[in-house]
Formats: sequence, structure tokens, C-alpha cells
Amino acid sequence: MSSTPQSVATSSSKTASSSEEKKGLLSQPRSVWAVFFACIIAFMGLGLVDPILPAIAKQLHATPSQVSLLFTSYNAVMAVAMLITGAISSRLGIKWTLLTGIIIIALFSALGGFSNSIWSLVGLRGGWGLGNALFVATSLAAIVSLSNSGTAKAIILYEAAIGLGISVGPLLGGWLGGMSWRGPFLGVATLMVVAFIGLITLMPKANKKNTLKAKTSLLDPFRALKHRSLLVFGITASLYNFGFFTLLAYAPFVMGLDEHGLGFVFLGWGILLAITSVFMAPKLQQRFGTIKSMSVMLFLFALLLLVMGIWTSTQWVIIAAVILAGAMLGNNNTLITTAVMNAAPVERSTASAAYSFLRFIGGAIAPYLAGKLAEWYNPQVPFIVGAGFVFVSVLFIWINYKHVNHVDHAGSGH
Repeated sequence: MSSTPQSVATSSSKTASSSEEKKGLLSQPRSVWAVFFACIIAFMGLGLVDPILPAIAKQLHATPSQVSLLFTSYNAVMAVAMLITGAISSRLGIKWTLLTGIIIIALFSALGGFSNSIWSLVGLRGGWGLGNALFVATSLAAIVSLSNSGTAKAIILYEAAIGLGISVGPLLGGWLGGMSWRGPFLGVATLMVVAFIGLITLMPKANKKNTLKAKTSLLDPFRALKHRSLLVFGITASLYNFGFFTLLAYAPFVMGLDEHGLGFVFLGWGILLAITSVFMAPKLQQRFGTIKSMSVMLFLFALLLLVMGIWTSTQWVIIAAVILAGAMLGNNNTLITTAVMNAAPVERSTASAAYSFLRFIGGAIAPYLAGKLAEWYNPQVPFIVGAGFVFVSVLFIWINYKHVNHVDHAGSGH
């Protein structure tokens, strides 16, 4: 994938930003909307499972820490698989990498729907993570390369798809989960078939717009981490993901709500995440800069986790904090993704793979750790520990500020 979209070949000129402004976020080719729709469905899988975590624990006779392994296996496989996504997509091309990812997600989510033990379900979620890795890493590259509005707006569109998927997922999960915990798994499989049809129909055939020019080596993501800025953002994301996945995987167990109730809470969380990632984050970035805005959002998120840790037994506090956390996470996701894309002079797909590898390591450890901390100590400790990790991520950014502050000066059209 070339470092600038072909459709905006003049984006390096001084007049690029004004022309991109005229084109607007919504004037995209059909192929971009096909990937956008597929992204929504793929990211539904993240929030879809939330409302059914207590139901899975009850019906499969599992502890919260065992159920949290549904996130751990998913994220652990994603982390490792991210390292091979560049090598695969540079050989198969973006279109067929996306389609392969979709087939794997559909297969493993369908098998998950027929599973009868927590351990087989954990293993199948790992397979789902492999499909998601292929899809997620490549979908960002696809939207950026096929978009005609420039990198900054393409990233906003991508984050909007994530936000919509994460927000609709819990609502659908709560509705389907109200009938059976198997429903959400089979629902994802069905939706991924729809996404497959959309992509194979609307995405253009392999050409230099959606195929990487040079074959990527398996070592490229590790080489990319030699760039201090990319390493800093990856470690920062790994640290803040301890808080993010503590909230996602453990909060459902302390809210005392049924599948429908949990679905609505995480719907509110996801809506705030979607709105802030698209509308608020770019304004914060323009006014205060990427690094300062990111640090403030992470600090506020850490405070919310601390509040959840102090008032864990007060239901309305937990519900309000989860929903409000969506705003912090929506802003931060867009800010850090944009920063990563401008962090190092490497292919965007390679930068995304290297960053995602580190990010999902945190996402793999956090859910299981949260469940175990609650079992060893009490329900408050997971949130307090999660808050501690997020506070450390803010400190880590500022300790390394001189290595990352150049992203504030990177042009939005680059």
C-alpha cells in the first residue's frame, strides 16, 4: 500500500487540505462504504459478547475469570496474528485478505454458537481473533487507500465504523442473548456472510490501489518498533487497554443487570464512543494537539475507573461511569490511531501491525487478571488496578514526549 492514497495524489500540495474539506467525509466510493459496513459488523463482535458474559458463566458453570478468557484468547491471538497480517495482505492483496478474515470470523463464531463448554468456546474465540486480526489490520489500510478524502478523514470514517459496531453490538447481543447466549455468536456468523457478499461485489479487483506494492516481511513490524515513537504509542495503548478491557470484560459482572439491561448500558457507552471519535476528537486535535488531548482523555478515563473501584457496590455509579467512559475512549481511539499513522516513516499497514501487536497484549492480559483479582481480593480491586495502568500510560507518554511530539506537526493529508 502506498503511503498516500492514489485518489488524492495531490494531497502533498499545500492546497490539499482545502480540496479535502470540499469533498467531505461522506463523498466516498462504494468500495469504501462496503468496507465501512463490514467494519461495523466485525466490531459488533467485540461488544456483542458483553451482555451475555454473566449468562455464559451461569449456563456453562464457569467463573468470571474463566469467562473473561473469551476476551483473553481473542486478544492474544489477535496480537500475534497482527505480526503476519502485513505479510499475508501483501501477497493476497487487501481485498482477499479482508474476505479471508471474514470467512474465518463467520466460521468460528458459528462454531462458538454450537459449543457446549467454556473451554471449547475460549478456543473458538481465539480462532475468531485470527479472522479479526486479518480483517482489522487490513480494513484500515483499505479505507485509507480507497478513500478520496485524505488520511485524516479516512481514519475518522474507520473510527466511526468501530464506534457504530461497538455501540450496536451490545444492543443486538442483549436482544439475541435474551433468547439464548448462543444467539449472538450465530448472529455474527450470519452478518459476516452479508459483509462477505458486499465486499466481493463492491470492492474493485486487485490493482495498485488495493494491493501492497512490495511484499512485506514477517520481520517488518519488529523493525518498525525500532522507531521510538511507534514503540511509545504501542506501549501506551497496551497500558490503557488494561483499563479498557477491565471495563469491558469485568464491569458486566458487578452491574447486576440482565442481558437486555447490559445491552442498553453498553449501547450508551458505544454511542458516546462513536460520536466523540468522529466529531470531538478532530476538534480537540486541532485546538490542543494530539498528545495533550490524548493525555487528558486517558487521565479522565483513569479517574472514572478509580470512581468505579471506590463505589463498586453502587449500581448507578457503575452504569454512569461505563457510559461516560465511552466518551474518553472514543476520543482517545481516534487520537492514538491518527498519531500512529504519522508516527514513523514506514508503510501504514506495517505501523498498524506493530502497534496492534503491543496494544492487544494488554487486551489479552487484562480481562483474566481482572477476574482473578476479584476472586483473590474483592470486586473493587480490578478497577483500581486498571486505573493504575491507565495513569502509568499518561506518565509514559510525557516521559517520552520528545519522541512523539512530531505527530502534532504532521499534516492531516499525509
